[in-house]
Amino acid sequence: MPLHDNYDVVILGAGAAGLMCAIESGKHGRKTLLLDHAKKPAEKIRISGGGRCNFTNLNARPECFLSQNPHFCKSALKQYTQHDFIKLVEQYNIPYHEKTLGQLFCDTSAKDIINMLLDECKKASVDLFLETKILNVSKDNSYTVETTRGTVQCDALVVATGGPSIPKMGATSFAYDLARQFDLKIIEPRAALVPLTFEMPQLEFYKSLAGVALDAHIKFDKTAFDEAILFTHRGLSGPAVLQISSYWDHQSAIHFDMSPDRNIYEFLTLQKDKNPKKNIDNILSLAIPSRLADKLCETHKLSGNIAEIPNSSLKELADAINNCLITPDGTEGYRTAEVTLGGIDTNEISSKTMESKKHHGLYFIGECVDVTGWLGGYNFQWAWSSGFVAGQNV
Repeated sequence: MPLHDNYDVVILGAGAAGLMCAIESGKHGRKTLLLDHAKKPAEKIRISGGGRCNFTNLNARPECFLSQNPHFCKSALKQYTQHDFIKLVEQYNIPYHEKTLGQLFCDTSAKDIINMLLDECKKASVDLFLETKILNVSKDNSYTVETTRGTVQCDALVVATGGPSIPKMGATSFAYDLARQFDLKIIEPRAALVPLTFEMPQLEFYKSLAGVALDAHIKFDKTAFDEAILFTHRGLSGPAVLQISSYWDHQSAIHFDMSPDRNIYEFLTLQKDKNPKKNIDNILSLAIPSRLADKLCETHKLSGNIAEIPNSSLKELADAINNCLITPDGTEGYRTAEVTLGGIDTNEISSKTMESKKHHGLYFIGECVDVTGWLGGYNFQWAWSSGFVAGQNV
């Protein structure tokens, strides 16, 4: 079906932010067109949370978002809160639950959230066209959008095409290219919420432990997280690792405590007094996963009865658990990154409306903006909040 009309608002990208923006724009009586190059809308929603969509977080607050301007997100998050989105979910009787740390998931399927948003778009008389590629965007008195379905003009253009994370889902750098076309500054983007990788010989240690998971305290600079880590064939993953990856400078060491609730040296010396004839690996496996215990004992060349091991060696072993400094070689990159750090400079955009300061009627929302949330529903909340605000103002 070809495009052949003028619209008040055209929104590029039918993901979380774009859908929310379209809903609010339509509700305000604006003739709204939503375009996406994918076969289906909201693919990131569909795969998120293991297919159950971690749609927001009860603890969403500005401190949980990274940006060159940490104050930028405050206005949008205040205008449309996590409680506002939860209210919408409850209006549709979608069953949900809190998993951990305020993370809210659908009980059944992420499709419940997608269907809710599409239903809201339908109620707001939004025109949605999928499998539509954007060929060119230009501006005269209004915006002209050339697509594979034809050309359309609009008074307001909203860019909600996300960042380049997970390219197999169709993610591109389109938003950045368009921003540069309109002379807007970009904060250098990079993969965030992404597993850490290592090269040989260090990688051999992690590969041998692939599948082992444990709770840990991870710290880089002044930022720390207490969540699980997972050893993989490429290095380290798990919630705590993904979180710290957004803060890591790609050159310095990260502090790991793989037994945050126990002082391993005190534990080992106590066991040395109480159970002197027990093997060191068996004792250590009481405190950490046995495969990790065995590997650490092997690495430190420790075996036999704990009574025969000097305290200095026990201290080195304990430090490898409680006070370990690890320097990765890199990350898995955009291929597996959940989001993109950086993006369109917030100095270019009004925090109250999401409109470009240089170009009236041009808006940027969602992941393409230099606002990145923690793991656990925060990035969806930014999508809802920024999309809502733009939809109120287009």
